[in-house]
Amino acid sequence: MNAVIGLALAAVCVFTTTAGAAGPDFTALGFQAYEPPKPAPAFALPDLDGKTTRLEDFRGKVLLLFYWATW
Repeated sequence: MNAVIGLALAAVCVFTTTAGAAGPDFTALGFQAYEPPKPAPAFALPDLDGKTTRLEDFRGKVLLLFYWATW
């Protein structure tokens, strides 16, 4: 009995995974393929000490740019 249950469970797993692989074409549903991000343009801004900081100075590092203003 356990062999029958194991075989049935294996069949269900195989059929469900292969059914997902043969799914619809996602471009027909309006989805777009992922495109790698474009590099940010080079720019420089003054820091609080008046020194110019360039974006290239942070190449290869994670950078969070936070723009704010007092209205």
